[in-house]
Amino acid sequence: MTASKETIVAQATALGRGAVGIIRVSGPNAKAISKLITQKELKPRYAHYLPFITGEQQVLDYGLAIFFPNPHSFTGEDVVEFQGHGGPVVLQALQEYIVNTGLARYAQPGEFSQQAFLNGKLDLVQAEAIADLINANSMQAAKGAINSLQGAFSEKIATLVEDLILLRTYLEAGMDFPDEEIDILADSFVQQKITELEQRLIEIKNSAQQGKILRDGISAVIVGQPNAGKSSLLNALSGEQSAIVTEIAGTTRDTLKEFIQIDGLPLHIIDTAGLRETSDKVELIGIERAYQAMSKADVLIIMSDQKDFSAEINLLPESIFELDIPKIMITNKIDIQGEQPWCEKKGNLYFLGLSAQTQAGLDNLKSALKEIIGYNQSSEGTIIARQRHIQAINEAAEYFANATAYMRIGTSPELIADDLRMAQQKLSEITGKFTADDLLTRIFTSFCIGK
Repeated sequence: MTASKETIVAQATALGRGAVGIIRVSGPNAKAISKLITQKELKPRYAHYLPFITGEQQVLDYGLAIFFPNPHSFTGEDVVEFQGHGGPVVLQALQEYIVNTGLARYAQPGEFSQQAFLNGKLDLVQAEAIADLINANSMQAAKGAINSLQGAFSEKIATLVEDLILLRTYLEAGMDFPDEEIDILADSFVQQKITELEQRLIEIKNSAQQGKILRDGISAVIVGQPNAGKSSLLNALSGEQSAIVTEIAGTTRDTLKEFIQIDGLPLHIIDTAGLRETSDKVELIGIERAYQAMSKADVLIIMSDQKDFSAEINLLPESIFELDIPKIMITNKIDIQGEQPWCEKKGNLYFLGLSAQTQAGLDNLKSALKEIIGYNQSSEGTIIARQRHIQAINEAAEYFANATAYMRIGTSPELIADDLRMAQQKLSEITGKFTADDLLTRIFTSFCIGK
C-alpha cells in the first residue's frame, strides 16, 4: 500500500452543531483549493482571518484558514484547514463546493491517519493510538493512549527488534563462515541473549495486557438462582436503579448491561435471568441468553443467599467450569443474618460475603475484580494495546520458546535462526513494518471520518 496522490476533504470536528467547525483538506491540490476559497496566498502555519468565498464570489462564512506545507503536516502532504462556524449546513456546503471543483474527493474513514502512516509521520501503533485517545473511557485509558501516541510502545518494540536483528546477524555470520569454527549451539552469548530478549518480551506483554484492559475493559457476568440479589448487586455497582428489583422470582427476563469504572478499570457488568427450571417461554429465552453471556465472560460472579453453593454450581453447565474463567462466589444478604462482610480465596476461586442491599462488603468485591484481572491502578508508563498486538507478541514468544528449545537439544542453528527471523517479523507487524494491506484497511476504516 502506497500513499495516495489524490486530495481529500472531510469535516474534522464532530457532526452536529457547535461553536467551531473545521474542514480539513490534504493532498497536492490543497494549496490551490485554499487560494480558490480565500482568494489569497496563505502564509505557511499562520492563522488568517478572512471570508470563505464559494460559487460566484459568494461569501459562505468568515473564519480562520491555516496552510501546512508538506512534509511538515500531520499527513505529510500539503494540508489546509478552514475553521469556521460550526453550523452543519455551512460546513456541508463548503465541502460540497471543494469536491465540485474537481480538485478533491471526500475522505474515507481514517484516511488522514492512514496517509500519515504511509508517509512515515506515524507508525501503526501511534496511528491506532489516535482512535484510542478519542474513544478513551477513563483518564487512565487517555493517558495510556497519549503514551502510545508519543511512541512509548513503539520504542519498546523497536529497541527489542533492533537487538534481535543484531543477534540474528551474529548467528547468520557464524553459519556463513564455518571456517571460524564457532560452535553456535554451545555459544553462551547466544543462549544468554535469547533468554534476555525473551524476558524483555514478557515485560512488554504484561504492559500490553494492562493496556488492552484499559482499552476494552472486562466483562463480569452475574449469575445465580432467582432472588439471589443479582439485580440488586448490579444497581449497587452502577450506582443507578438500572434493574427492576422485586420479590417476585423471574423478574429479570433478559440480560441487562451496565458500564462502570473501578479505579479506572472499565467494567461491563451483565445481570442475567435467574437459573431455574421453568415452562415460561420468555424466561427460558432469558436463561439461554444467560448461558451465552457466561461463555463470553472474563469473570463470573456466582450469587447465592446461602453459604452452601452446591445448588448454584449444579445449575451451571459443566463446560463453564472447564473454561479458564475466574469465578467469584458471593453469599448475599449477610445483613439479614447480622453477619459482617468477609472474603476468602481458595485456589482460583474467591468467596465473599456481602449485602447488595446495604452495600456492605462491596469494596471487597471491587478489590477481588481488580486482583482477578491483574489490574494495576497506576497509570505511569501505561500504554494502550489492542488484541492484534497481544496476538503478535504471543506468536513472537512462541518462536522465542522454539529457539530456546532448539538451543537446549542442540538442533541445527538454521532452525534457531529461522525462528528468530519469524519472531522479528511478528514484532514488526505491531508497528507496521511488515503488515498486509488488508489489515491496514481494516484498522483505518474503523476510525471516524476526518481522522
